[in-house]
Amino acid sequence: MNSDAVISPQTIKEGVVTITIVEGTVAEINITGTDHLNPNYVKDRLELAIGTPLDLNELLEALRLLQIDPVIENISAELARGVRPEASILNVTVTEANTFDLSAFANNGRSPSVGSFRRGVSLYHGNVFGLADKFNFAWANTDGSDSFDGSYAIPINARNGEIILTAGYRDTEIIEEPFNRLDILGDSVYYELTYRQPIVQSATKEFALGLTFSRQESSTEVLDTPFPLSRGADEEGETKISAIRLFQEYIKRNPRDVFALRSQFNIGVDVFDASDEEGFPDSNFLSWRGQGQYVRLLDRDTLFVVRTEIQLATDELLALEQFSLGGFNSVRGYRQDFLLTDNAFFASAEVRIPLLRAPEVEGLLQIIPFIDFGVGWNNGIIPDPDPNAIAGIGVGLQWQMGDRLDARIDFGVPLTDTNIEERTWQENGIYFNINYKLF
Repeated sequence: MNSDAVISPQTIKEGVVTITIVEGTVAEINITGTDHLNPNYVKDRLELAIGTPLDLNELLEALRLLQIDPVIENISAELARGVRPEASILNVTVTEANTFDLSAFANNGRSPSVGSFRRGVSLYHGNVFGLADKFNFAWANTDGSDSFDGSYAIPINARNGEIILTAGYRDTEIIEEPFNRLDILGDSVYYELTYRQPIVQSATKEFALGLTFSRQESSTEVLDTPFPLSRGADEEGETKISAIRLFQEYIKRNPRDVFALRSQFNIGVDVFDASDEEGFPDSNFLSWRGQGQYVRLLDRDTLFVVRTEIQLATDELLALEQFSLGGFNSVRGYRQDFLLTDNAFFASAEVRIPLLRAPEVEGLLQIIPFIDFGVGWNNGIIPDPDPNAIAGIGVGLQWQMGDRLDARIDFGVPLTDTNIEERTWQENGIYFNINYKLF
């Protein structure tokens, strides 16, 4: 600290000396090196750690937190003497990170009913107007669907609270035989307004709370005529959901492992002409979804990854709120959305083991044995699917070239007999995913 003990000129009486303690602080913060990023973004976050007297540990923690901020590549700081000895000047040098990303992707992660092979592009900018505000847009296409998703997030305080606007649109056409003869079409839109606020935040852990208001609307038609295809849709085939979602997030990280938890309570509300069909699932519902992930570094380039997810609902849910099991990024060995239920539990574990390194191209090839499990059950009058529990084992291969290319293929073997014809790669237990960073 830069506090001082000062002995002023005085007359010593009876051996007593008066010592004046001058508590040190930072009188000025100078930020250099920023180009597009507003320097006040850095200054405001450092000011939270500067008190009287100055606590160097708190200041160092604030610098560590900024060092892991995606908009900052590197940050360094130096305390210099000010005009007054107890009033220091903090000189901070910032190197901005490249926050622009344009990527192309391809995978077979969609339902075969609309075409499982998906391709698309995604655009991300993490510092649009110099406020560390984030914009994200993605377009994806299959033979029977198109989807557009976008979001914009802006920080609103120095403790990294932010407002997030999200919207998306999807249109679909059933192309799977024999249902393609019915000309089944569907479209859906969604909008979300979110406030997220970290409550505890450091370089190694974070706990945040958030509130989202969401709106979802969907419609279906058969042979050019509006028609309800799911329980709760009205006679025009329309479903409308308004919901308030309360979420809690926790993450703890260190050089060897990362542990993350997310909890979300979903409360359906009857506003803005939300679905309210008597005797059917509607927009009045209550559900909870929990997610967890643990990643452990076992050795160089060797990772152990565990994922879990659970949903519990008090009522029968509309299809848009149900939990999907099976397929890409779920229980491998089965087609996408093999199970769709009100309640569900999912767990997956895998080990990523290096097979080959190619330092000249930053290349890494890993083999990945995995095991997946999922079980789902319904509320209300709809019986549970048969089977309602599925499991799969298999092995994957992943090839990475720095942050430029990430390609993975998984071969899953179902452990539950489903008696489904093996017509697509998914139903044969083959899943692939390719991401290539263009810029």
